[in-house]
Amino acid sequence: MSILKFLGKRLVFSIFVLFGLSLLIFTISRVLPGDPVRMALGPRAPEWAVENMRAQMHLDKPLYAQYYYWLTEALHGDLGQSLFTRRPVVQDIKEFLPATLELALFAGVIMAFFGILLGAVAGRYSNTWIDNSVRIFSYVGVVTPSFVFAILFLLLFGYILRWFPTAGRLSPGIARPPVITGMVTLDSLLTGHFATLGNALWHMVLPAVSLALGGMAQEARITRSTISDNLRKDYIASAKGFGVPERLVTLKYLLKPSLIPTVSILGLDFASLLGNAFLVELIFNWPGFSRYGINAMLRKDLNAVAAVVMVLGVVFIIVNILVDLVVAWLDPRIRLGAERGK
Repeated sequence: MSILKFLGKRLVFSIFVLFGLSLLIFTISRVLPGDPVRMALGPRAPEWAVENMRAQMHLDKPLYAQYYYWLTEALHGDLGQSLFTRRPVVQDIKEFLPATLELALFAGVIMAFFGILLGAVAGRYSNTWIDNSVRIFSYVGVVTPSFVFAILFLLLFGYILRWFPTAGRLSPGIARPPVITGMVTLDSLLTGHFATLGNALWHMVLPAVSLALGGMAQEARITRSTISDNLRKDYIASAKGFGVPERLVTLKYLLKPSLIPTVSILGLDFASLLGNAFLVELIFNWPGFSRYGINAMLRKDLNAVAAVVMVLGVVFIIVNILVDLVVAWLDPRIRLGAERGK
């Protein structure tokens, strides 16, 4: 019951957050200089055509009236038409979001698994050459942008060694599976197209690893620090003193509480992947949502910009709720403490 109450409160709070976010991004996108209609139709478009489109988008009305029309239509599932693609924004989201979500999920798995593994090993063997190597990797990974790794991997593994493809989601001649979720790997798995699945995973390695390295370094650094600190705690010494096996001490009493700060940062890093992937998508010619959002901002595509920001806001809210649930599972004292404070 406490979990249901928690979810209910977070959902109600999320509605107010999304409302404030929509109001903020709507206002900012409208007050920025430049005429989006003129940018969409071109400088040679007749004035009557510009005025007609401006009236269709309600841009000839006061700002509060524009927001009222946009919010009313958005609540009915209509996010307007993109000035760049000339299609409904909802259709653009259905086409571009699965590609970035698929890439982010694959990168998130790499980031979580190898980040926690490296941090755990470094913390367990603190102040050894293993620890020093992981710390150097962490420093380099944290300060290096993802697009730098993308360029290096593209040149080395794509063009010089030719181990991996350099662009797109599938190789030429590989048929795309029937669209179910929009994610090529998942659709291939669900429909039994295993050759397509292997080809899609092959294409995803370089961009996903490029995206994951920064977060992986961050997770490794945080996990190493918490494990190194917890190793000196009294309850670890007591467990060892009572003859608890070393493996059980590490997995149950050391690793589980040490993952709490890692999981918190991991959730934020994963949610950030959706917004920070645009340069990696551009380098690997990945038809993703982040790239679509940047193009919308550069062209002042008002409806597309608002939709992109709102989708990212929803992703951050969902990830934060999941992180809170995982943290409460890792340490029940956090959940009990919250209940006592009511």
